[in-house]
Formats: sequence, C-alpha cells, structure tokens
Amino acid sequence: MSATVILFLAVFAASAVEAVEALTIVLAVGVVRGWRSTLIGVGAASAALAAIVAALGPALAHVPISTLRLIVGALLLAFGLQWLRKAVLRASGYLPLHDEAVAFERERAEAGVAAHPPSASMDWYSFTVAFKGVLLEGLEVAFIVVTFGSTQGHLGLAAAAAAAAAVLVVLVGVIVRGPLQRVPENSLKFGVGVLLTSFGVFWGGEGAGVEWPGSDAAILAVVAFVALFSLALTRVARRRRPALTPAAG
Repeated sequence: MSATVILFLAVFAASAVEAVEALTIVLAVGVVRGWRSTLIGVGAASAALAAIVAALGPALAHVPISTLRLIVGALLLAFGLQWLRKAVLRASGYLPLHDEAVAFERERAEAGVAAHPPSASMDWYSFTVAFKGVLLEGLEVAFIVVTFGSTQGHLGLAAAAAAAAAVLVVLVGVIVRGPLQRVPENSLKFGVGVLLTSFGVFWGGEGAGVEWPGSDAAILAVVAFVALFSLALTRVARRRRPALTPAAG
C-alpha cells in the first residue's frame, strides 16, 4: 500500500466521521423544522469551506517543501494526538462512547422548542444551526485536505477523498432518514487518530531532515507502530477502569 493510498484513506475516513456528525445535526433540524432554510444553511457552509480550501491550497504551494512538511507535521501530530487520546479513552472506558442516536434526539428536541417563524419567512434558526454544524465539522476536514494535499502535492486527490466521503454519508443518511447509528464512528476516530499522528511523525521528521529507510514506504512502519502502541495503551487502561455507558459527547 503506497503513501498515496494511505493519504486517500486517511482523508476519506476523517471526512466520513465529520460528515456523520454534521449530517446528524442537519437531519434533526430538517425533519423538525423543514428543509428549505436548513439546506440553504448547508449550501452556504459548503461554499465557505470550498473557498477556504481553494484559497489556502495554492498559497501553501509557495512555501518550501521542507518547511511546509515540518510545520504541517507538527500540526498534524497535535491534531492527531487529540483524536487518538479521546479514542483511547473512549475505547478503554474512561470516556463514554459517542452515540449519534442520542445526539440526534438532543438536536431534534432543541429544534422543536425553538420559536418558528411565519411560514413565508426564512427560518434563521434552521439556517444558523445547519450552517454552524456543517462549517464547524467541515473546518477539520478542510484542514486535513489542505495539509495532506499540499504536503504531498495531491490537493485534488485529498479533495476528492473528502467529497467522496461526504457524498457516501449523505446518500446513506437520505436513505435511512436518521442518525447513522451503525457506522462504527468510535473505531473510525481511532483509526483516523492513528493515521494523522503517523503522518505528523513522518512529515515532521522529513521536515527536520530525517531520511526515513525506504522513503515513503516507511509510513507503513510508522502507522503500524502507532497503532500497536495505541492498542496496548487501550488494553492496559481498560483493565484499570470499567466501561462507561454510551453518551452523545
């Protein structure tokens, strides 16, 4: 498996996780309050995210590749460790598992009690909640797309992976018309945390002047080491604390 394939899978998995969370919010608001204002909010947030990727991607192309990889490696390492830390804590029982069904019901309840506008007016509650949900979840995707794509010179591939994940999640969401409860989101977050951390170590090392044995193929060894170490931490932590009940957080 080449570094390009791993890049695609990392962006796809991270985008799928964020898309599930954004879709949960959009579905809850749309089902309760209607789709017109909700979809306008989704469209506005999507346009803003596309503009961010289009602006930052070419700009980063002018940064020297060694400097770019050092900076991006450090950012990805910090970002990936945050995902991985929460995933390990959830898997070991120190944090409750994320439950999209609970999140869906919470969002639906909040949408139901909010004041409704006249029928001919824009529902600014629906617009704002949908816009905020898609934008906030999408910003993490935009960051991953820009950093992965710019560092490897595959911005188009990274953007395509994110778009494919979003389309797949939306299609499934439209079919089931509810939270994607069967998506193994916590396992996906664990895997994404491993991949982001591994790329952070790999690119940060390259930027600092490390010559990895086997060149790009060394990323496979880094991924394997991070994954095994994280699983070992999870197993040790699980023995010391019983699992908690699932929650929306």
